[in-house]
Amino acid sequence: MNNNILKLYNIANKESRLIVGLMSGTSLDGLDIVLCKVKGCSIQTQIEMLAFETIEYTISFRESIKAVFSKDTVDMKLLCVMNASIGIEHAHLVNAALAKWKIKAKDVDLIASHGQTVFHAPKTHNKTSNYPNSTLQIGDGDHIAVNTGIITVSDFRQKHVAAGGEGAPLVIYGDYLLFANSNENRVLLNIGGVSNFTFLPIGGQTNDLISTDIGPGNTLMNQYAQQYYSKPYDDGGAIAASGKVNDELLTALLDHPFFSYSFPKTTGPEDFNLSFLSNAQLKSNTITIDHVDIMATLCALTAKSIAQPIEAITAQHPDAKMYVSGGGCKNPTLLKMLSNYLPDIAIENTTALGIDPDAKEAILFSLLANETVAGAATTFPKMAGAPAVCFGKISFPD
Repeated sequence: MNNNILKLYNIANKESRLIVGLMSGTSLDGLDIVLCKVKGCSIQTQIEMLAFETIEYTISFRESIKAVFSKDTVDMKLLCVMNASIGIEHAHLVNAALAKWKIKAKDVDLIASHGQTVFHAPKTHNKTSNYPNSTLQIGDGDHIAVNTGIITVSDFRQKHVAAGGEGAPLVIYGDYLLFANSNENRVLLNIGGVSNFTFLPIGGQTNDLISTDIGPGNTLMNQYAQQYYSKPYDDGGAIAASGKVNDELLTALLDHPFFSYSFPKTTGPEDFNLSFLSNAQLKSNTITIDHVDIMATLCALTAKSIAQPIEAITAQHPDAKMYVSGGGCKNPTLLKMLSNYLPDIAIENTTALGIDPDAKEAILFSLLANETVAGAATTFPKMAGAPAVCFGKISFPD
C-alpha cells in the first residue's frame, strides 16, 4: 500500500484530527487561517478552535489576483501562473502561522483549502442552456501539500457542481452539523463578499431547511471603496454613514433579476459589480449624486437584500433567532440598517454559539475536509441544490 494512503487511513481512524482551515474570499483582503481539533464526524462532530489569524495580502499580491478575478477575458498565462503562485503563497502563510503558534507540521493531520474563487458561473449567470453550472477556484492543492508537508484537501466546490449543485453555498453542511438545535429555530447569516444564510428549523429537521446566497454582501461596497477612495473597503462603514440613501438608485439596484430567483441560488461579483452600478445609475438618473450617497445606497442594498428573504422566513417562524458572521459584522452602519429593516429580530454574532464570526468559514471548510476523510455524504432530501456528496480533492506532500 502507498504510504500516503496508509497515513490517510490512519488519520481517518483517529479519535480526533488536527486540521488547518484556509479561507480566501471575494474581498481579496487576505487569508483566514484556523487551527481546529475535530472529533468524530457527521452529526456527532465536535470542533474546537485552537488558533486563528487573518494574514493580509501584500498590495502587489492582491493586484495580481485582481488581474484574473471575475473577468470575462483574462491572460491565460497569468491565470496559469496564479494557480501555482496562490498555492505557494498560501503554503508559506500556513508555515508562518504554524511557526507562530509553535505547532509542528508533522502534528497537523490535514489542511482544508478553499482556494481563491476567480469566477463563478451558475446557469443563471450564463443565460444559456448550452453551458453547465461552473465555478473556478485557484491556488493548487498540490503546491500547498508539497510546500507544507501536510496532506491537503482542496477544490471543494467542484464536486458540488458535478453532482448537480451550483457550487455555492456550501455552508449548509457545516451549519447543519454544528448549529442545528432542538430548542431553537436559527438563521445563520454570513456577510462576506456575498451574503448567504442557512435556516435551521428546530430539531434539525431537514425538510424545512433552507440555504442560499441572497445578495452582494460586501463586494459592491468594497469595489466602490477601491475605485473612488483608494481603500480596500469602507472601514467601519464610515463613508456610508456620512452619506444619504438615494431611494431611486436603491430601487434600480433591487431590480436585478437575481433577487426574483427562487431558492437556492448563488451569485458573485460577476453579477454585482461597478458596471451593474453604472447601469442602475443611468436607469435611475442618479449619475451625478455624491460618492458618499452612492456608498450609503450600496450599504442599504446589502441590508435590504438580506432583510427581504429573512423577513419572509421569520414571518413563518417568528421565534427564530439570527446569528451573523463574516466581514459584515465589523460594519456598524450595515448592521444598523439591517436592524432598521428587521426591527423585530435580535441580531447577534456567532460568538454566542461559540464560533468566532471571522473564523467561521475557515472552520466550516475544516469540517468539510474532516467529512471527506472520516465522514459520509450528508443528505438533505428536500433541499434542492444540496447534493449528498463528500467534497474535496486530496493532495499528498510526496
